[in-house]
Amino acid sequence: MLLRSIRTVEHLRRISASSVSAYLTSPSLVSRALPTDSALSSPISRLYYSNPLNENHRHTTTSSPVSSRWRISIRHMSRRRNAAKGSAAYSSAVDLAMDSVVKIFTVSTSPSYFLPWQNKSQRESMGSGFVISGRRIITNAHVVADHSFVLVRKHGSPIKHRAKVEAIGHECDLAVLVIDSEVFWEGMNSLELGDIPLLREEVFVVGYPQGGDNISVTKGVVSRVEPTQYVHGATQLMAIQIDAAINPGNSGGPAIMGNKVAGVAFQNLAGGENIGYIIPTPVIKHFINGVEESGKYTGFCSMGVSCQPMENAQIRSIYQMSSEMTGVLISKINPLSDAHKILNKEDVILAFDGVPIGNDGTVPLRKKERITFDHMVSMKKPNETALVKVLREGKEHEFCITLRPLQPLVPVHQFDQLPSYYIFAGFVFVPLTQPYLHEYGEDWYNTCPRRLCERALRDLPEKSNQQLVIISQVLMDDINTGFERLAELQVKKVNGVEVDNLRHLCQLIENCDTENLKLDLDDGRVLALKYQDARLATSLILKRHRIASAMSSDLLIEQNNLATELAASCSTAVV
Repeated sequence: MLLRSIRTVEHLRRISASSVSAYLTSPSLVSRALPTDSALSSPISRLYYSNPLNENHRHTTTSSPVSSRWRISIRHMSRRRNAAKGSAAYSSAVDLAMDSVVKIFTVSTSPSYFLPWQNKSQRESMGSGFVISGRRIITNAHVVADHSFVLVRKHGSPIKHRAKVEAIGHECDLAVLVIDSEVFWEGMNSLELGDIPLLREEVFVVGYPQGGDNISVTKGVVSRVEPTQYVHGATQLMAIQIDAAINPGNSGGPAIMGNKVAGVAFQNLAGGENIGYIIPTPVIKHFINGVEESGKYTGFCSMGVSCQPMENAQIRSIYQMSSEMTGVLISKINPLSDAHKILNKEDVILAFDGVPIGNDGTVPLRKKERITFDHMVSMKKPNETALVKVLREGKEHEFCITLRPLQPLVPVHQFDQLPSYYIFAGFVFVPLTQPYLHEYGEDWYNTCPRRLCERALRDLPEKSNQQLVIISQVLMDDINTGFERLAELQVKKVNGVEVDNLRHLCQLIENCDTENLKLDLDDGRVLALKYQDARLATSLILKRHRIASAMSSDLLIEQNNLATELAASCSTAVV
């Protein structure tokens, strides 16, 4: 028993001695005290702090207490200096934010694309924004999309002010708000747009994220700069990835670097930890300049070509590229683009505006950084020309191509507008859009009709204002019994006339002067009706389903205009 007690005392003494040694030398303990902006911001800092610690640990039993304390005091002084720098940057960002960053309250209502004559339930959301020159507020387009009412509150004020959306660009996920109230602008300061930050530079994201009502500031560093899919507009534009937390509510708030704005917070990576994205200043400036010059959002240009890389040596040899040449191969050209008249499929694009294009499709951005040449195209103003050098059958050519925004055959979004529809004999005709396919749920790509999905993602328009018109559903009645399986098929012809768009289909049916109405559909299917019987049934079907109009407001206005023009022409002929 006595022997066991003596061993226990000795064991406790050893534990006590090792604990003191660990307290003085533990890398984890010292590193926890280091500020993140100094000790963790660069490999050099990590190396600087790890070497003395390892040395300390190695000489714990032999080093004198005085020299150990001296080394620790030096590290504490260094930490205080770095902490002061970080604190000053944080304080500067907060000071700028106090009088410029605002909280935005939005009431919005989205339409139903399966029942296009009615809206979904009203919803409320919140976001952030900041003041720029000209008494304007910048925020994200998705913060005010489909809005019916927008309020803005500045920091430190209990009053919410009514705001109006002056311009909105859904492709770049940006919007400009204006406020008429003079009270709101008292004491407000505008923020200045800066440049693209370098990699590893610190930024402070300011906004009103979920979890509280007051302003929030989070810090992060720039991880990469490259074209990224903008979730809201489904477009590829330049974006900056940062490791600061961007949560719901942060959208529209500024990312501040120094005393200027480096970007606008707008999305994060689902499933990623502290992976957020900000819209860089070149995209913001392009949007603002377009609004200032034309009074409305002008869009981002496209050359209208799809290209494939030329990284394989064999394919470069087959297309007669010399060893000094680099470029990309044209695989598809949009028929509505200016490039369709000038370029050919299988031309090799060597340079854009004098800048050589790499075999992977990239061009220089900054020192040791590259970006896809699509970024250069997107930064052009509408109807601006670009000098394109191509290799065609072994010979080099230079062409001037006019660039402008191009609309896809199937629109990827339709915010801030009501969907178009036309009902005849219980058949609901709508133009195919991606928002319509999104009604099939989050997994719409796998659950929606495969044929419609393929056309939405791959088909190109062949003429201006072209639409794919489909039968979205059949409102059952005696007149259409047996035709219910024709839903989700495309309408190709009406009485032998090819359908261009929904407005054209509406005109063809409304102005039908034959006894029978025949519609040619996908897969060789045919829909045939007695025209007058179908017209009579239409009004009964609308009444039964409590639908106010057989056509959407845009088609109704068009029909009224046509009727007015027809009446005027008839009266002129009589005179």
